[in-house]
Amino acid sequence: HTTRNFESREGSKTGEGQLACVALMDARSIAATAANGGVLTGADEIEYKYVKKPFKYDGKVYKNRVTDCFGKGDGSLPLKYGPNIADWPEMPSLAKNVLMKVVAVIDDPVTTTDELIPSGETSSYRSNPLRLAEFALSRKRPDYVAKAKAVKEEENARRSGALPQDYADAIKLTGVEGDVQIGSVIYAVKPGDGSAREQAASCQRVLGGVANLAKEYATKRYRSNLINWGMLPYLYDNKVPLECGDIIVVPDAADVLNSGKSVAYVVRGGKKYEIQLKMDPLTEEEKGIIKAGCLINRNKERLSK
Repeated sequence: HTTRNFESREGSKTGEGQLACVALMDARSIAATAANGGVLTGADEIEYKYVKKPFKYDGKVYKNRVTDCFGKGDGSLPLKYGPNIADWPEMPSLAKNVLMKVVAVIDDPVTTTDELIPSGETSSYRSNPLRLAEFALSRKRPDYVAKAKAVKEEENARRSGALPQDYADAIKLTGVEGDVQIGSVIYAVKPGDGSAREQAASCQRVLGGVANLAKEYATKRYRSNLINWGMLPYLYDNKVPLECGDIIVVPDAADVLNSGKSVAYVVRGGKKYEIQLKMDPLTEEEKGIIKAGCLINRNKERLSK
């Protein structure tokens, strides 16, 4: 039994001489192993006398271990969070123009969700979005998190009225007008293969990600997760090969949601290169989610009406 395509999912590192596998056992062999002090023992390797005992259901076993608070909440009291439970950070709605800085370029034929956000030791941080995001692309691009955080700080500076010079230069060079937002973006040939974990997208988003660029998406699930977290799932042929640090200027970013294509510009070294970004058709609901900034924001809009 293999662990599909998840490299080092169980914690082993083949380059360090480690190898792990999964052993499947039947219930009687598990019982035999337990009876033999934990030494792996097959059911056919131990002598035992099977005695069928009458079954008696005792509901107290479950009632004593489960707290049923349904319908008994006290709305006047604040929720108490554990030390590793944190709220989701604010996610901005889509601006008229988007300035994306490339923070990771992955040329592998396929990028798995386990590479985007590893499982295993990271699982304990799923209730803490920012802490979990520290592991994003850690096995594939170890410098991704630091670069994404730096771009997020640049967006914070813009929101406080201090637009970083390289973005100001990009705006002047491309002639975009109107409000803008700054965010990070990754390029991968075919991202999203493997499990359906939404954290592969949410970790990018909480670090300030605004989009993915890909030749194609490995699964509809991953693309849907990008959309639900307010990220633009662009298709890009990489005719102008991207480099980390490139700024991609997308004028009138919302237009692509309807037309399926958009003219954009790669700004590098004081020059601009025109490219075309595409997007597969979206439902009206998906368009609304991206414009709102994420599904959470979209639901807030509904509740406020």
